Amino acid sequence: MEERPQIIVAGHICLDMIPQLPSAAAGRFQIDPGTLMDIGPAKFSTGGAVGNVGLALHRLGIPTGLMGKVGNDQFGQAILAILRSHDPVLADAMIVSDAEPTSYSIVVEPPGVDRAFMHCSGANDTLVADDFDSTRWEGGKLFHFGYPPIMPSMHAGDGKELVKLFKRVKDSGLTTSLDMCAIDPNSPAGRVNWRRLLEDVLPYVDLFVPSYGELAWMLTGTAADENAGIDEVAALVNDLSTQVLAMGANASAIKLGEKGLYLRTQSDCTLAPGWTSCELWHPCYQVQVAGTTGSGDCTVAGLLTGVLKGLPPAEALSMATGVGACSVEDASATGGVPDLAGLDERLNNDWPTLDFAQTPEHWATNNGSAAMAGPNNQTN
Repeated sequence: MEERPQIIVAGHICLDMIPQLPSAAAGRFQIDPGTLMDIGPAKFSTGGAVGNVGLALHRLGIPTGLMGKVGNDQFGQAILAILRSHDPVLADAMIVSDAEPTSYSIVVEPPGVDRAFMHCSGANDTLVADDFDSTRWEGGKLFHFGYPPIMPSMHAGDGKELVKLFKRVKDSGLTTSLDMCAIDPNSPAGRVNWRRLLEDVLPYVDLFVPSYGELAWMLTGTAADENAGIDEVAALVNDLSTQVLAMGANASAIKLGEKGLYLRTQSDCTLAPGWTSCELWHPCYQVQVAGTTGSGDCTVAGLLTGVLKGLPPAEALSMATGVGACSVEDASATGGVPDLAGLDERLNNDWPTLDFAQTPEHWATNNGSAAMAGPNNQTN
């Protein structure tokens, strides 16, 4: 990676251990005290926003810089070794601390069941704005930060460290992107005033990319209904995105899981040409699912790539959902992500999507693309 990084990915990083569970565990998983469960080999990979988004971008062929914090221990050395195995310079901007342990997760993913995590946050807990060396993003174009809900120093005091960091990056002239993650209502993050935090940080955020459930909880205090009908989902994402844009974000892409990816932009959006007054919804592509770990992060990597390349919004959404689809074909977070040539080949060869049973009310097809256009869409 001889070029200066074009996209810098910062925030949470951990070591993911993903044991292969037997097919007999499909549909259920239970640990009985005093028993032995025979399982398969484990895969080790970097997780969190830095590991998932960063390595997905690298696999796509985007010059990428990684900025996260690990401990000076065996797990930290394992993370740095994994990063260097992809490219020797990927670990250059990583912060190594003697004071905290490295973050790690045990990912429990029985066949046919959504994954669960056992997580140690470690060094992520103390990451603050002043830990970041601004010379590392000089010459870059995009800065992405992920997972402040599980980084106490970043959400403390209504996110003052997060705001400080994003203001520094914006003052440096980079386009900024922010992602969230699930919030445990019983944790300290569950007591954060997330509406106030978003009001403070989103004026410095060009692209806000939370999931449907995360954003609904942050702005309404209640969980989104995972079984909601298509019209109900359309109405909620319209309301949530309206609030996000009113807080100052340039654009918001809301991840909807198996329902796809929703995009809403400001009337003066400057992310790329043709992105003004946009409301689009792209369904997922059809694939054989091997594992869903990191799929949302890989979707974000695809979207950032589309923005970096100046693609029209519908094409950027297609790239985003395509990268997300490729990622779930492998049990690891990023192992299924191809290079851009391989991705383009699939996208340009009638890759079928998981079409909705019905089109949401007031939505329509969008000039022959897989994306649907919403009532607020004014793009051509």
